Amino acid sequence: MFDGRFKKEVERIVRPVGELLRRTKLSPDHLTLIGLLIACVAAVTIAIGELQVGLLLVIFAALPDLFDGALAKASNQSSQRGAFFDSTIDRVTDAVLLGGVAWFLGSQRGAHASVLPFAVMAVSSLISYQRAKAEALGLTAKGGLMERAERIILLCVGLLFDSLLFWAMWLMLILCTITAVQRFFKVWNQAAVAPATAERVALRQSRRASRRSLRADRRLRLSRRRNMK
Repeated sequence: MFDGRFKKEVERIVRPVGELLRRTKLSPDHLTLIGLLIACVAAVTIAIGELQVGLLLVIFAALPDLFDGALAKASNQSSQRGAFFDSTIDRVTDAVLLGGVAWFLGSQRGAHASVLPFAVMAVSSLISYQRAKAEALGLTAKGGLMERAERIILLCVGLLFDSLLFWAMWLMLILCTITAVQRFFKVWNQAAVAPATAERVALRQSRRASRRSLRADRRLRLSRRRNMK
């Protein structure tokens, strides 16, 4: 939801940060890994019950994920490999953080409560899979009430108080389930109007590859002009 409504505004805000990071010689992959390391520390902190400290670490872990795209654009390092790596690490980060939440809830509310974060992770993975599969078929499955940004925000709210985290997980599970249903019918309706045959999928993928190639060529020409100056 936030990704669709505020993406352009966020990109405009973080663009100067990307320019600053470009001077540090860091790569977008470096930022992605830094975010994962901070998330691992946050998960351990949450597991041992230091929720407010964990909240700060979750925020710090989210910042590299926010800035790596800006750095990639500023340094002309946008690539399919980087996008794949970033998406994969996002899933690992989510699993690590929810694992920390599961440990905490299990120690505070019993073994049954620890299943709740894993249920959230299962439905979240379904949401990500729906988008990936839809795009592979030449369709779109973006949007919904509870995308990754909303999940991180709700987790941060839950970490404010010990008693709030359990109910925040329940709310996240409900909203994630609604999102999965929303995406299912979105893709289902698209497929009903325009069935995605193998030929159409290949054509759409070819067009996307051509557009990416043209954008890469333009970035390369701009980079050469800047270097000449």
